[in-house]
Parts: sequence; structure tokens; C-alpha cells
Amino acid sequence: MAANLQQQFGEQLLRAAQVVEEQIDQEMNKLENLEEDDLEVIRRQRMEQMKKAQKDKIEMMSNGHGKYEEVSDEKEFFEATKKSDKVVCLFYLPGNFRCKIVDKHFEILARRHVGTRFIHINAEKAHFLTTRLNIRVIPTIAIIVKQQTVDYIRGFDELGGKDEFTTETLENRLARSEVLTVEKKHVAPTKKKIIRSGVDEYDNEEDW
Repeated sequence: MAANLQQQFGEQLLRAAQVVEEQIDQEMNKLENLEEDDLEVIRRQRMEQMKKAQKDKIEMMSNGHGKYEEVSDEKEFFEATKKSDKVVCLFYLPGNFRCKIVDKHFEILARRHVGTRFIHINAEKAHFLTTRLNIRVIPTIAIIVKQQTVDYIRGFDELGGKDEFTTETLENRLARSEVLTVEKKHVAPTKKKIIRSGVDEYDNEEDW
């Protein structure tokens, strides 16, 4: 009698252990399937993001992003600002040494920040623009975001006041206007302002 009870008790324990094991297996399978489903969703989302980013990059490259180009006149300037949300434009004069310094840095930054369009225009051929944007110092860098001129860098005073400033110095200054992003360090944005004026004369750091 006692032996039978012990045997029955042992069988019950075994069945209980099997039930618990089956429940654990079911829960583990659920977790594994859930994780796989989640991973699949993440993979699909990531793939869609990558496809969109690639499509956007191709479109931007077709609009002149990734390289530093000249726009020949005001019509091309306005076309560039319509096609690109973020534009940095150097107003230059032929033979101006400091404009050539900016050219060197913009060549690098255009490749580094494909999301921003880098252009330059001859101030002598853009009388309407230079008047409207109050371009009086050469070189002047105009920063345009969503077709609005939000900031200027006039001469080199904000870049250390010397010709030997680094590309990173100019990059950080542009980042303050949120026309590009510098990942390594936080840069506090400056207050945006739209400036319009009617002055059509130039001041040149090289006495142009």
C-alpha cells in the first residue's frame, strides 16, 4: 500500500515536472518568436530607412550636392535655393586671395556634408542679390535655409581674424546656424534672423 502511494506520488511529480517543462518551453518559444518578429520588423524598417537615405542622396547629388560649384547668375542662385533646403553661398570677387582660401575649405566641406549645397557666385554679376542681401564685405558667406537667408559670415573676424583658420573652424561656425551638423561636439545654435537691405556697395578686406 505504501509502495503504491509512493509510486503514484512519484508519477504525479513526474507529470507536474513535465507540465512545468512544457510551459517553460512554450514561453521560451514565444519569446524566441517575439524576438525574431521584432528583429524582422527592425530589419525592414532599417532597410526602408537605408533605401530612402540612398534615394535622397542620389537626388541631392543630382542637384549639385557633394561638390562645390559656381552659379553663373542670380537665376541659378534662386534655382539652387529652391531645390536644396540648406545652401551655403560664397560671394566672391575674381583675384581676391581670401575668397580662394574659402574655396579650399568649401571643397572639403561639400564632400563632407552632402546634405548641404555649397556654391559661390561672382558678386559683380549679382547686383540684385548683393543689394538685397547687403553684401558689403568680400568675402561674404550667406547661409540659406529653406529659401531664407538666416545668417552671414563677413570676412574672417568670426573665424579667428586670420587667414590660417582650419576647415573645422569654418565647419563649427556654419553648424551654429544649423545649415550643417557636426557630430563630435555640441554647437549651440545662434538666433536666426532674416536680413534685407538696400545697400549696393562693397567693402573688401583686400581693398577691392
